[in-house]
Amino acid sequence: MSHTYLLSVLMSGMALFLFPEQEVRNVPEKVAVPSVQQEERRGVRVDVVRDKPDMDFEIDVDAERDIETATEMDIDVDEPQIDIEREEPETGVDADTEKDDVDIDEDEPGLREHEQEKIEKSFAMPAGAGRRTLEIDNVWGTIEVAGTASDHAQLTVNKSIRAESKGKIEQAKKDVTLDITQQGDALKLYVNGPFRCNCHDCGRSREDDGYVVKMDFQVQVPRDIDIKIKTVNEGHVAVRDINGSFVVRNVNGDIQIRNIAGSGTARTVNGPVKVSFRQNPSEASDFETVNGAVELAFARDLAADFKFKTFNGGIYSDFPVTALPVQGMKEEHHGAKVIFRADRYTGARVNSGGPQIKVENLNGDIRILENHE
Repeated sequence: MSHTYLLSVLMSGMALFLFPEQEVRNVPEKVAVPSVQQEERRGVRVDVVRDKPDMDFEIDVDAERDIETATEMDIDVDEPQIDIEREEPETGVDADTEKDDVDIDEDEPGLREHEQEKIEKSFAMPAGAGRRTLEIDNVWGTIEVAGTASDHAQLTVNKSIRAESKGKIEQAKKDVTLDITQQGDALKLYVNGPFRCNCHDCGRSREDDGYVVKMDFQVQVPRDIDIKIKTVNEGHVAVRDINGSFVVRNVNGDIQIRNIAGSGTARTVNGPVKVSFRQNPSEASDFETVNGAVELAFARDLAADFKFKTFNGGIYSDFPVTALPVQGMKEEHHGAKVIFRADRYTGARVNSGGPQIKVENLNGDIRILENHE
């Protein structure tokens, strides 16, 4: 029977509990953490630091002499938070820059006209001196990428247009394009349209478009390739059998990555993140969501240092772990004020430690599993 350990984080993120469970997949959604006295009776030592909720202390440097009376000390008590780039779905095609307004409902009753198109293309990507790369920048739709033994990339895009009228469909065909660029070992697929406008005087808004163009990507590529893919609305992101580095982004949808052997980041806002490694990451990696669980499955020889942060959820591990020292507060100077920020992460080491793997969410469990595939 494999050992499974539960890591339960206090609200402050400053304490770590470890105790055996029978099977991680059978752990109930909410686990009551036993008291220290109960754990001592079991023979398991639990060191608990009972901290108050995290606080950011904002101190006026000129008032340090009066600090005992706190007459001029500003203390900001923040709600527990996750330091995630908040890729709001209604304000960003690019989840990093939050530039655009793309809040159009798939079931919008006014979009009664529909049209479908299938795009198929092939690209030679022979192994060369440099690294092969694939970039897909989508707005509406699913992205699925699979690694193969071929030296070609096979692209299939199922394009659908929903519009208020046939005239709007024709306008959508002119406005929204799939721009394809191949330079050497780099292939880029970019969905372009009026929603990419970054200026404030481009003369149109999302409400004026009268259409939605959705593109669902299915791409087969050589296994040894670095990928950077992202979408925003109405689709999931799925990757499998890739050996290179990865940057995977979504906003309103889940991320599933299977049977990979690289390092990278996977982030979404509304949806779970599930990743399984054929070969454990050799470099720092980052996995984040806001509303959803994070499930990572690693090869048996895992050696890594984890940083965890969650608010409404538990942290579970198939691997024995040891707690890492809690980091002290960081000091920031802003003019005449000093801000002290408490680190809200819980650190844990697997085996002898190794690359840092950061995992965080707000609502949902975090599970570190052993990959048996």
